Amino acid sequence: MSAIGFVGLGAMGSRVSGRLLDAGHELYGNDRTRSKAEPLIERGLQWCESPREVAVAADVIFSMVTDDAALYAITSGADGILAGLAERKIYVDMSTVSPRASRQVAERVGSLGAYMLDAPVSGSILTLREGKLLIMVGGDRAAFERAEPILLAIGPKVRHVGEVGQAKALKIGVNLSLAVQMLAFSEGVLLAERTGVDRRVAFDTFLHSVIASPMLQYRAPFALDPPDYAWFDCGMMQKDLDLALELGREMSVPLPTTAATREVLTATRALGYGKEDFAALFHGLARMSGIHDPPPARD
Repeated sequence: MSAIGFVGLGAMGSRVSGRLLDAGHELYGNDRTRSKAEPLIERGLQWCESPREVAVAADVIFSMVTDDAALYAITSGADGILAGLAERKIYVDMSTVSPRASRQVAERVGSLGAYMLDAPVSGSILTLREGKLLIMVGGDRAAFERAEPILLAIGPKVRHVGEVGQAKALKIGVNLSLAVQMLAFSEGVLLAERTGVDRRVAFDTFLHSVIASPMLQYRAPFALDPPDYAWFDCGMMQKDLDLALELGREMSVPLPTTAATREVLTATRALGYGKEDFAALFHGLARMSGIHDPPPARD
């Protein structure tokens, strides 16, 4: 088994790391907050004091962080991942960040004789738990083939899609659709509800109709029965929509439904639902429609 490193042990990163431990890999890890790593340390993760130490200890180094700024922070400087890389090591970034940021970091990785793969995932904590995660990978084909057995321990569907940055573009395309779908679903349900249709009847009907995507089937019910915590709150949704809009401008692709959904999210946050999951779009639109029975705001 390869010695593997993981930087960024948040909600998803910690669970991905857990699957790597379950597969028998020697795992080295770091996060800004050590307490997040304690359950993994108890299971065998070897704690490192910096991303650089992780890169020195491991042959294949993974990261999963929030945004471009966080990616630059963990890779740069004397304590960054780049400072610990050596020839032929592989750095796999699973973060949802801009293709531009991925390419910039990849250039620096390549100058060290190492390889970078961008490998964002499609799915959630539930998808990961059920072993259904899809991993999209961009980068050198030979490096991908070396990393593929490790990636398959994380999720059963691993797809090489092209160059570094192209996997991020695919991920951004997937994620913009999630919020857009939820907004369209909310519009339809609330329109029916305004005519007198019971909300739960509308939900059940929509989720057994031709529009019922896998995402809607497991995320839309949160509008009826909220989870204890948000897997993906409004701020994270807006970050991904902003990435999409930025990429759309760069590529001259108009994204009208993305732009509209982004504005509805802004209004939704102003109404106090910023800490909700995708259900925030439903509750915000319900309030805008004059329907005053959503769960209390938690923002």
